[in-house]
Amino acid sequence: MSIQTIKDVDLSGKRVLVRCDFNVPLKNGVITDDSRIDAAIPTIQYLVDQSARVILCSHLGRPKGQQVAEMSLAPVAEALSSKMKLPVTFIEDCIGPEVEQEVAKIGEGEIALLENVRFYSAEEANGVEFAASLAELADAYVNDAFGTAHRAHASTHGVTKHLSPCVSGFLIEKELAYLGEKTANPERPFTVILGGAKVSDKIQVIDALLEKADTIIIGGAMAYTFALAEGRTIGESLSEPDYIETAKSALEKAKAKGVRFILPLDNLGVKDLDFGAGTFNDPKYFEGNIEDGWEGVDIGPKSIALFKEVVASAKTVLWNGPMGIFEIDACNKGTFAVAETIAESDAISIIGGGDSVKAIKMSGFSDSVTFMSTGGGASLEFLEGKVLPGVDALDKKA
Repeated sequence: MSIQTIKDVDLSGKRVLVRCDFNVPLKNGVITDDSRIDAAIPTIQYLVDQSARVILCSHLGRPKGQQVAEMSLAPVAEALSSKMKLPVTFIEDCIGPEVEQEVAKIGEGEIALLENVRFYSAEEANGVEFAASLAELADAYVNDAFGTAHRAHASTHGVTKHLSPCVSGFLIEKELAYLGEKTANPERPFTVILGGAKVSDKIQVIDALLEKADTIIIGGAMAYTFALAEGRTIGESLSEPDYIETAKSALEKAKAKGVRFILPLDNLGVKDLDFGAGTFNDPKYFEGNIEDGWEGVDIGPKSIALFKEVVASAKTVLWNGPMGIFEIDACNKGTFAVAETIAESDAISIIGGGDSVKAIKMSGFSDSVTFMSTGGGASLEFLEGKVLPGVDALDKKA
């Protein structure tokens, strides 16, 4: 979809409402991962350089329409100011006469950040009046929050009914390029690595990517449902028996389309897994079947070697979902090996958001990949081929 970006319109001197994704993790008021702030800076800096009056808005957490002090965006204003070396005025609400007065004081090339839009239940309900009140603050709208583009909320969708122009920032432009164009017309061979817990979460992505990929590699707990589809035993491993027929259909479709579909050759199984405590007993590698009493928690060395070999020959790699329980040290070898292989590859490497981004950061290889998506659910829905309301609402290129 060809949408207009901030480079297609003149925003100098205008009050520009920018929807960012500042949904950052906080611990005791301290931001523990500021990558979403970093991702927003190129758009904000461009608007500052264009002498726009920049009014930022975002959600943080799930306050459910209540004012929750722990979910205030005040720490984000401080962090953004520090990173950009510019003052960022924090406004303690996001709509109303007092906010309008504060916004009126913002000069050309200056920045303000509104309080958490989800402190109002009308945000997630896409309330018409709330959207109109947000629009009152500005002359133009920029959406750069890809992570919420799959939701028709007031600040991502409703507000566009009241403002013009409505364009994307650089982050959404980049997300659409990598998750869209680079996977629709990839440099080949195109290898897709999918992991995570549930086939039900990824089956539509698998279906869509079977039309584009040369090879699909499956890991994580979803591989155990595929193992059941192939008639193997999986012990106590997490699976979705209701999706065995769905998995069989995917395997048949891959065969019919000539797509190489690779499942793990071996797995690490454990007993008495306690995820919260990060403990387990009796680790053991299984080739093929997993014995009763053991739960699969990672891919094994033979799978790692095979996956590495396939990735090494790829020209484009898309990775979404870990190979196992990477949060526990002894169960992260598969996920981190995949991260390392992708980082060392010469291929265009696209990390599809969510746990994959978290995993590649933990592995220490995040600086060596081409692109990391900021979207979780939005990335998946876009890869499935769904229309994202927050993108669809923006002005199209002629």
